[in-house]
Amino acid sequence: MGTTFDVARERLVSDVRSVLTDTEEIVQAATSESKEKVASLRPRVDVSLQRARTRLREIESAVEARARESARQVDVYAHEHPWQTAGVAAGIGAAVGAVVALLFSRR
Repeated sequence: MGTTFDVARERLVSDVRSVLTDTEEIVQAATSESKEKVASLRPRVDVSLQRARTRLREIESAVEARARESARQVDVYAHEHPWQTAGVAAGIGAAVGAVVALLFSRR
């Protein structure tokens, strides 16, 4: 699944660069070219934006799937190793409590 995510991310980066390049051309054309030139660039920008949106949705789906799988793995681990999980949770709670106590003691 990592490779799908990486490919989608690379495509998104490429598409965003394309959108930025097209947008720069439109801005330059708007200041120096005719309305026809600006109008001719518009469809290209629209296509680039649509591709970028599609890639972003792909990345969102990949991230969502990764998060679900990670949560599932944590759940399985917690059920298989309840005492270790409780120990880790207690340790994190103690560390957070110590930091909070330290912050309030300075005031």
